[in-house]
Amino acid sequence: MKKSLGVKTLIVPTPVWCVGSYDAKGAPNVMTIAWGGICCSKPACVPISLREATYTYGNIMARQAYTLSVPSEKYVQAADFFGLVSGRSVDKFKETGLTPVRSELVDAPYVGEFPMILECKVIHHYKIGLHTQFVGEIQDTKIDESALDGDGGPDIEKIRPLIFSPGSQSYHGIGEFIGKAFKVGKKAQ
Repeated sequence: MKKSLGVKTLIVPTPVWCVGSYDAKGAPNVMTIAWGGICCSKPACVPISLREATYTYGNIMARQAYTLSVPSEKYVQAADFFGLVSGRSVDKFKETGLTPVRSELVDAPYVGEFPMILECKVIHHYKIGLHTQFVGEIQDTKIDESALDGDGGPDIEKIRPLIFSPGSQSYHGIGEFIGKAFKVGKKAQ
C-alpha cells in the first residue's frame, strides 16, 4: 500500500546543476539548482526554475543566457556553497578557488573544473507561482575528454554527477549500471 504525502516536490532524483551568469558589472556568478531537466530534443532545450529573489534571476533576465555546469562528486562542497550564499555579496569563484570561464557562445560563464557544461540561450521564460522557468536552447555541450566513453559521448561513471534528494535534502552519487536503455525491456516481451 502506498501512503499519500500530499502535494510535494519530491521527485527523485533531481540533477545538481550550477547555473552560470554575469551580473550588471560583468562579474561572473554561479548558483546551484535542482529544478531542471530536458524539455525538448529539437531544438535541444533545457529549462531551469528560479525564484525572482535570486541574484541569478536578474542576471539571466538581463543577459538572456546561462550555462549549466555539472559538478562531479568531488566538488560537492563547492556545489553546496554555491547554493548557500548570494552573488550579491560573495565572489563564489574566489571563495572556492574555482575558475570562471567565459563562454564563446553565450553571455555567461561556466565552471572550468566541472566535467560537463551546457551553454544556453534563453528562448522563453514563464512565471509559475513562486518560480520563473527559463527555457534555454542548448548552443553547445562541452565535456572533458577524460569523461568521454568509447563512442565519444558522456560517460556517467567518469563524470560522476551529483544528484539531489529533495525529501531528505541530501546529495548522492550515481549507482551501478543495471541495464542498457531500450534493450533491457525487450526481455519482458
